[in-house]
Amino acid sequence: MAFILIGLAGFSVAEPLQQQKYQTLDWIALMPQDDLDALMNPPDFLLDIQDGSEQDSMESFGELSPDDLKSQRFQQALRSTQVVNTYDKKAIRLPGFIVPLQTNDAQLVTEFFIVPYFGACLHMPPPPPNQIIYAELDKGFALDNLYDAFWFEGVLSTEIKENELGASAYRMQLDNIMPYQDE
Repeated sequence: MAFILIGLAGFSVAEPLQQQKYQTLDWIALMPQDDLDALMNPPDFLLDIQDGSEQDSMESFGELSPDDLKSQRFQQALRSTQVVNTYDKKAIRLPGFIVPLQTNDAQLVTEFFIVPYFGACLHMPPPPPNQIIYAELDKGFALDNLYDAFWFEGVLSTEIKENELGASAYRMQLDNIMPYQDE
């Protein structure tokens, strides 16, 4: 087990008697349709840029980008903090990866971003803020491997949180973190 959580089956921060019905979401549900449309229809010049090349960065995009509406809208979608208000204050469940932001004296992760894919925020460019969720755990948990995916359950809210690794447009009050398994 790459992440060691308090308890073997998972980590629960909810009260034992609290029974919550969580709506399982895909990450795409957290992105407004107009942002999704812009990202799914990138400017043509991007198709010629190799992944990982010097041109594959947010800084280069601004330099290479033609000054047309399609390119501008694409760039806006990459930095969008627009949210889907339908899920504000809703109990949700979604899979993701952890990007640690803060640890305590015992080296337990206490603040982190939940992201849709491994390496997000660690490599450029990060996902749009509406694809990043901020979370905190006062007691923290031990983190051994960034490669492991988890299920996160809790109440989602719309709140912008900025950090040098990225910005999130959502926050989750966590109830449970469990190792990811296909269902």
